[in-house]
Amino acid sequence: MHTIEPYYNWRGFYIASEDIQSPFYGREYSEFEFTDKIYNYCIHPQWDNIGSPTLFIKILFADYDEGFCIIEMFGEWNDAVENDIMFFKRDIVELLMEAGINKFILIAENVLNFHSDSDDYYEEWFEEVEENDGWIAILNLRQHVLDEMKTESLDQYFVLGGDLEDFSWRTMTPQQFYSSVERYVMKRLA
Repeated sequence: MHTIEPYYNWRGFYIASEDIQSPFYGREYSEFEFTDKIYNYCIHPQWDNIGSPTLFIKILFADYDEGFCIIEMFGEWNDAVENDIMFFKRDIVELLMEAGINKFILIAENVLNFHSDSDDYYEEWFEEVEENDGWIAILNLRQHVLDEMKTESLDQYFVLGGDLEDFSWRTMTPQQFYSSVERYVMKRLA
């Protein structure tokens, strides 16, 4: 697990720790000191801790003028025991929304498991972005995670599945990636 690191090829476009509007502004990272772990497994020190012992993220890009951000996720999304969505919504999403973000792209290929609980935070988040003509898209979910989210009817709050399940994004710039996802989301919402 310690070898899985957040995508770093967009650092020339954006670095969350250097963005004054980012929840991670001013954070310093080590390449050698492993301080966080998921269960008994150390994780790469570039992942950002959101207050959950099992779910970590990295804001790969934010564009406040266009109102979108791209967030990579890693670990186990566990609402049943850890209430991960509460930490994510309150401590990350709300700060980004206050700064003008209303479109969220979540890259979830490294979300290894999902355990559901209440959908209150999802519904609240959806309503807040919808009021501002926004949306939330989740890409590259593992099949069992996608199935669990659909079983819990969370697909009513997110755009997921279909072409977003095998989305090749690493060859694009952040703006190209956003434009591709936005086109797909607009077709699905129409």
